Amino acid sequence: LLVLARADEGELRLDRERVDAGELLDSVARRYAPRAEEGARMLHVDAPDDLVVEADRLLVEQALGNLVDNALLHGGGGVTLTAKRREGAVEFSVADGGAGFGDDMLARAFERFSGTVGRGGAGLGLALVDAIARAHGGSVAARNRPGGGAEVVVALPA
Repeated sequence: LLVLARADEGELRLDRERVDAGELLDSVARRYAPRAEEGARMLHVDAPDDLVVEADRLLVEQALGNLVDNALLHGGGGVTLTAKRREGAVEFSVADGGAGFGDDMLARAFERFSGTVGRGGAGLGLALVDAIARAHGGSVAARNRPGGGAEVVVALPA
């Protein structure tokens, strides 16, 4: 809640540093590996070796952790964490092979208190991801993948 409140006031302080995208995704995957294994689910990281972004490592790791947590809690199948360079940005994505977002949820995925309230969450995870992306001058988007599953992409300026 503190991160959201500070973001609302334009006072979310970023401690920017050069962050290796692959190392960041590996760190998130290691943190969630035991939980994935408990559910017989695989975590896969796909990132080039030389991809670096100027960002607040802790905040971006928190945002990506929220996405992996959601994928493990609400999604299905394996979870893939990807980083790539695209049109002046570094895109981080988390995708799963589950049923995807319901149409009503997809339309309001990043609104506070939407979706997971009463189903194991407070409905703030995706709103927090959005706030962290915007604080970095970036954006976030959610979609259902054509072959099934959900994907959330966080784009940060390169």
